[in-house]
This record gives sequence, C-alpha cells and structure tokens, in this order.
Amino acid sequence: MIRSVLVANRGEIARRVFRTCRSLGIGTVAVYSDADASAAHVREADIAVRLPGSAPADTYLRGELVVRAALAAGADAVHPGYGFLSEDAGFATAVTDAGLVWIGPPPSAISAMASKTRAKSLMGAAGVPLLSSVDPAVVTAGDLPVLVKASAGGGGRGMRVVRDLAALADELASARAEAVAAFGDGSVFVEPYVEGGRHVEVQILADAHGTVWALGTRDCSLQRRHQKVVEEAPAPGLSVSLRDTLRDAAVAAASAVDYRGAGTVEFLVAPGGRAYFLEMNTRLQVEHPVTECVYGVDLVALQIRVAEGYALGAPPSPVGHAVSARLYAEDPARSWRPWAGVVHRLSVGAGADAEAGAFGVRRRGLRGGGPGPYIYGPVGRNPSGAPTMGPQIHVSVPDPHPCDPVTSRGALSAGLRVDSGVDDGDVVGVHYDPMLAKVIAWAPTRAEAVRRLAYELERARIHGPVTNRSLLVRSLRHPEFLAGEMDTGFYDRHLAELTDADEAGGIRLAALAAALADAASSPSRFGGWRNVPSQPQAKRYRAGDDEVEIRYRLGRGGLVAEGFDEVRLVSAAPSFVVLEVGGVRRGFEVACYSGGDVHVDSSLGSFALAVLPRFPDPTTRTSPGSLLAPMPGTVVRVADGIAVGKPVRAGQPLMWLEAMKMEHRVVSPADGTLTALHAVPGRQVEVGALLAVVTTEETTP
Repeated sequence: MIRSVLVANRGEIARRVFRTCRSLGIGTVAVYSDADASAAHVREADIAVRLPGSAPADTYLRGELVVRAALAAGADAVHPGYGFLSEDAGFATAVTDAGLVWIGPPPSAISAMASKTRAKSLMGAAGVPLLSSVDPAVVTAGDLPVLVKASAGGGGRGMRVVRDLAALADELASARAEAVAAFGDGSVFVEPYVEGGRHVEVQILADAHGTVWALGTRDCSLQRRHQKVVEEAPAPGLSVSLRDTLRDAAVAAASAVDYRGAGTVEFLVAPGGRAYFLEMNTRLQVEHPVTECVYGVDLVALQIRVAEGYALGAPPSPVGHAVSARLYAEDPARSWRPWAGVVHRLSVGAGADAEAGAFGVRRRGLRGGGPGPYIYGPVGRNPSGAPTMGPQIHVSVPDPHPCDPVTSRGALSAGLRVDSGVDDGDVVGVHYDPMLAKVIAWAPTRAEAVRRLAYELERARIHGPVTNRSLLVRSLRHPEFLAGEMDTGFYDRHLAELTDADEAGGIRLAALAAALADAASSPSRFGGWRNVPSQPQAKRYRAGDDEVEIRYRLGRGGLVAEGFDEVRLVSAAPSFVVLEVGGVRRGFEVACYSGGDVHVDSSLGSFALAVLPRFPDPTTRTSPGSLLAPMPGTVVRVADGIAVGKPVRAGQPLMWLEAMKMEHRVVSPADGTLTALHAVPGRQVEVGALLAVVTTEETTP
C-alpha cells in the first residue's frame, strides 16, 4: 500500500492530486522552485522539498532532483501530474529504479507514444486512420494550409498553422526553437491542416490485468494557440458509429502498448465525420474533471489503486453532461498576452461571496479554489475470487448524479467544481503557464450545464491580472457553441466579436460607483451629503487603454454627475454602492487594493480600474514609435538582419519574448527606420521596458 506520494508538479494539478491523497489517507510531498516558494501547493503539502532555481529547466524538469527529493522526504510513490516530466520515459524509469512506485503507465508505453511520429507509425500498423505527414521540402502552395507540429510534448507548444508558403521556413524554425525550450527536443513534422475539424478525445483507464476502460468522449475544439480553452463530455453531435469507432480505436491503442493507468487518445474529426488519430497522451489530462463528473469517478484515486495492483471491475455508466472552462491570466484581445501579478481575489460559485443585490443583501459562503475529486466506489474483491487478479475496484455512481468536490475551503453548490492553483493573495509569475483555475459545471443536459457555467463565470469575483473570463462567457453563449457546431477554427472566426470592448456606459457607471465608494470611505468628505452641499469632485481612472474622468457633486438635491442622465444615488458605503439608472436599481460591489487597483462588480459586468493622479507625470511619457515590452519575460531572439539604421515594415517581426511557457512576437508598428534597439537575447525585461524605437516620417521631430 502506498503511504506517501510526491507530486512532481506544481499549481492546480499538484493540489488536485493532494486532495485525493488526503481522502485516501496518503501523505503528500511537494516540490517547488524558488519562484513557487510561497505557492498554494507548497502550503497544502505535508512536506515540501526545494528545487533550487526558477526556470522549469532548472527545477521541475530535473528528474534526478525530483527523485532525490522523493527519497529525502520518505515518499514511496511519485505522481507526475501533467506537463513537465509526466511523459518522460527516462524519468519513469528513474523513479522505479530508485525503488519508488510510479503512478503512471510503464516506461515502455510512454516511450512508444512519446514521439508523435513514432506513435502514428504504431497506429498505422494497427489500422487506425491517420493524416499522412508531408515533407516540408516539397510543400507547395497547393498543399496549404499545413500544420507544423513538435514531435514531443503537448500543450500546443511547437505548433504552427502555415497558410503562406513564404512563412513556412520561419514557422519551422520558430516551432523547433519553442519545442527545444519546452521539451528538450526540437524535432518537428508537417501534416495537412484540416479546416473545420473537431478535436475529440477518449479517456482510457487500464489495469495490469488486461482490462481497459474507455470512459466516453470529450470535445476540446475551442482552442487558442492549439491549447484547449473549453472542454465538455460527452462530445456532442457524434453518431453512434463514430463513437464506437473512437472507442474501439482508443482501446486498441492502449492494448497495443500494454498500457496501465489513465491516458487519453486524441482524434481529429473532419467535417464529413471521418476520424484521424492525432496522438496519445500517456498521463492524466488537464480536462479530466469533465469525465469524472459524468462518470462519477475519481481518476486520480483510480490511478493510485491501479499502481497498487488493484484490478478494474465493470466500468461505470455516464450520466448527464459536464462543461469545463479554463480561466487564464491573459488578454485575448491582445494576441492572448499573458499577465502576471497578484491575484487579489478568486471567488467562483453560487455559494461564494456573491454580488450584493440592489438592497445590499449578500449571500455569504465559501469560495472555490481547492481541487477536489470525487466520487469513487468502495474497494471490493474480484467476484471470481481469482488470486491473480487481486482486489477489484467497484464504482458506485450515486443518484442523483453530482459533481460536488470537497474543496480545501468547503463544498461548493451541487453541480459546480473549481480546480485552482492559486488562492487570494498569490502571485502569478512569468515562469509558468498562466492558468488560474478550471471551472466545471455538471447538469442532466448539455444546455443546462452550459448555462450554469456561463452564469457562474459571469458572477465570479476575479480581481488582479487581466483574465479571459469575458471571452469564456461569450463563447459559452455563442450560437455556434450552443448548437454544438464548433470546431478548432472557432476563435479564428469569432475572436474579434468575442473580445469587443464592453459598452462605455458600463465602464462609466462602474467608475462613478468607485468614486462614490472612495468618497464614502472618508466621512469628513462624504458625511451629511443629503443635507449639506458639497464642492464638485473629480476622479480619474484608467480602464484598459482608456481614461475615464468622473465629475460629480453631492448636495441637497442628491447626486449630480456630469455626463449621466437619470442617475440617482440610493446608498453608498466604502465597498458597496447602489445607483438607480433610468428607474432600474443596481448594486455595485467595489474592492480597492494597494497600488490603486479598483475592481467593480455588478450586473453590468466586472470592470478593472486603476486610479490615476489628477495631473499626469511628464516623466512617464515615451517617444513616439517606442516598442515597450507587453509583458515581463525573456528576449529569446532578435530577427535576422535587424539592426539600428535599417528599414522595417509594418507587421515585421523584430524579436521574440518568452513568457509563461509561450513565445510572443514583437512586431514593427509601422513602416520606418529602426533608430534604437535595446533587446538582447537572454535579457530579462519587465512589462513596459523599452525594447526598440521605430521612427517614421510622422514621428520624426
């Protein structure tokens, strides 16, 4: 029996595994980099071991350090989570060679599927339909579009869609560089890119006794940069024959490599309904919670029990529908730019601190954020009594079928689950993926699950870095998604409409509420406003790229605010303001944080504001044509031929920054001349750092 598990990972998945371990009476060991010294997964573990350094290559990707940490902490098993070393056969071998239990598939299975090119060869031999690879040296315009794809790893890194033949060489080089940085393997291949295809996958679970479960399908078609954003189970709109084909192919793939534990077989489903094998992920997937909710199982608990030698019994049956959305600290409207910073508050769920109503009535409750798994049946004996099979796992699905995790902060309301890697006050750094949480909703039908998820995301309190929350809500309510007709090109087609700025009226009302809440926090300025006339007040805020100035006066006749019609102040407190606008009463929850950050939540939406000084600071001005770092990160390379004095054209890539596991291009804003270049490969820059200056005729003094 396993007594203590080291999780060779961080963030959300480490917390997720810890929660199951605690429920099974198993001790927990965390590893952490210097950047994660105060991270939530470190705080939750029974024991934590430092991995000196901050970059993944120096810490979480150092298998020998992780094994040494497990031995030093007295762990007797290692769970890899996902990402990092989870699909490294050498690491799995090192774990078992050290006398530790590996909670994952055999190294031989990992090795067989580690290279996408080798995996495709194996599947082709087994008769699984494939997309044929294309020699990049002979790609013609008639072959476009094509997909450049890293042979190793996953998570969308090292992947590029090429639609312009002239860009193929640059995209190959970029994909190789990103693959080397992410996986230590720069090999890539090229295959046709299927327009309008869906990403559908099958969750498998296998034991050491020849049993393989295929736990239904998941649709993961909503992707950005080839990384999944919204997932659901089961995949909607598949014919019975297609579901059977996918299930049979997944079981065949697992059997072909003598698989054990949890894994996922991924397929591309073309518009005509034909499925093509993409890859097999020999680990637990990020999107595993939707399968857990639909099948009523705890996949981590089952992974552990399979590693202990238990045999799988009869598989459970699916009930209902589950949809998951990944909440990222990123700005979809600015090329998915990741954001770092303090997460002041992350509260999701109808039972959480919810929006106060117009009369100030609040629902006080517990916040989501802990991981938490979920329903698993009692362990019994194999009914046949065969001693070679050992104890057998039996799954008992309750009725009604819930998806109710017991989080580190308490239970959320029925049908809602939040798996988060951060708590209030934690910092999102630049070294790792910017995912804050996964929010999962379960309901008897797809329509109900989608509606519930959109509702809870819209009413969540997310204060701190910019997030993709608004995009998620709009995506879930888009007619194409509601009809189940989405494909992997969803965001290519709809990103502009999904990221349109919110109505200016909502921003101005939020700013007015913030100004009144600020005034209410100072009794000497705000007290007695109903009877004593006050002097005109002014407050300036920044909302995104815009500045909002609020001018108002409070007197015997009530509130008079410039630029607002039919606005009446009902009540004001430092954290809550009620306004009546055109006869409609709305409550505005106002939260102020150090540094001048203000977040306003209401039925009109959630708005992030930054308090501006009354008079601008002239020292903060930059020269026209200045290119500033859009995020903190590292300059990984500068484009060939780029030098001061050289002409550049609008949209031309000048340099690449690496931040949060992704590369980001910095392009010239206009045709002109490069008159300054401060970017040097290897240089770490903070957000707003001056990288280069492009001078045009319009900007020349």
